[in-house]
Amino acid sequence: MEIKNDFSKGSVVKNILSMAIPMIVAQLVNVLYNIVDRIYISKMPENAFLALTGVGICLPVISMVAAFANLFGIGGAPLCSIERGRSNYKEAENIMGNSFIMLVCSGVILSILCSLLKKPLLYFLGASDDTYSYADQYISIYLLGNIFVMISLGMNHFINSQGFGRIGMMTVVFGAVSNIILDPIFIFVLDMGVQGAALATIISQFFSAIWVLQFLTGKKAILRLKISCFKLKKHRVFRIIGLGTSGFVMQFTNSVVQFLCNSTLQQFGGDLYVGIMTVINSVRELIALPISGLGSGAQPVIGFNYGAQQYKRVKSCIKFNTIISVSYNIFVWLLIQILPGFFIHIFNSEEEVLAAGIPAMRIFYSCFFMMALQQSGQTVFVALGKSKQAVFFSLFRKVFLVAPLVIILPRLWGLGTTGVFLSEPISEVIGGIACFSTMMMTVWRRLEDKQDQ
Repeated sequence: MEIKNDFSKGSVVKNILSMAIPMIVAQLVNVLYNIVDRIYISKMPENAFLALTGVGICLPVISMVAAFANLFGIGGAPLCSIERGRSNYKEAENIMGNSFIMLVCSGVILSILCSLLKKPLLYFLGASDDTYSYADQYISIYLLGNIFVMISLGMNHFINSQGFGRIGMMTVVFGAVSNIILDPIFIFVLDMGVQGAALATIISQFFSAIWVLQFLTGKKAILRLKISCFKLKKHRVFRIIGLGTSGFVMQFTNSVVQFLCNSTLQQFGGDLYVGIMTVINSVRELIALPISGLGSGAQPVIGFNYGAQQYKRVKSCIKFNTIISVSYNIFVWLLIQILPGFFIHIFNSEEEVLAAGIPAMRIFYSCFFMMALQQSGQTVFVALGKSKQAVFFSLFRKVFLVAPLVIILPRLWGLGTTGVFLSEPISEVIGGIACFSTMMMTVWRRLEDKQDQ
């Protein structure tokens, strides 16, 4: 099999950008799946903010779905890059086939479990009697298309890992454009409201899933999805889960933290602050995606070069990724601190929401620039298959820092809702420094040693 998309040759920066730019565009469009839903919902003629809050309550469930997509997608894709760098194409295709089967099975199981536990789950996640009906309408339909979400999100990583960044971008573009067109039709023209937003989303994800499967089974793919590779092997499954646990933990702990934030804010501030957190999380999805896309673009380049024993090029990838990440996060941090009201206005312009939301947003994003260090370190650990380190630092920031702080701070010194928003910047400082410094003391040092040999 001829070597295509050989990342061990040419400019490192060009290789990363050739992957990252389509991924950034793809992730920007992907964010529109949920962001556009929320923007349209916020423009509904009646009970718009309550409806938006109800959809926000569903975010932990949506994050949980994405967590399982990451477990098998992010878990398998870097392993494919490494095996492709070693020219071991058969094993790379077996990894992809095993990942696909696990994505499909987990998608079906999640849909059944969440549907059976829907009512107690939504109240547990922070729904009130006023917002439950909106949350129920959205999540009931969303779960029906869960398997399409799993395939489009999880398997698209295998397109990107082969170096087909533009094809991976088109996966998301097709779905998102469909969503943007269908949303106003279902929500306003057909008067389906929140149910219409959910229906538009799953139909769009269906289109994305079809696109992914068509490419991965076609002639243009380097590694193809084959039925013969669907048989699960114990050692292969453990490798995929071992590496994917980092991405899984990051998304799953996001789900846990969103639940804790919503339930605590409901207790101390009511539906108003749950809705504000929905707006803040929506803004975060948007501003974080360029660095997420950069990291996704860097991972296959880092993994390929590591597999090809091009350690100097691996170091160059790490340097470039870190410098760009830090620079961008500082810029965004300044922008939010200066213009917080601009971002809130995208979703709501009520005086009560602005009065409470502007100080909350400034607190929540007060140390956002430190997230660049966490993101850079995690990118390296995942790309090189360092699953233990990647999992630990995912757990460290969310589970050992954010979760306890969300529970404790609101009850200290009368902080209330302010304590919930303070938990994020505190965790970003501690987690960012710990993750990046560990990467430098372990991975970077070993790369230097191997380079000198």
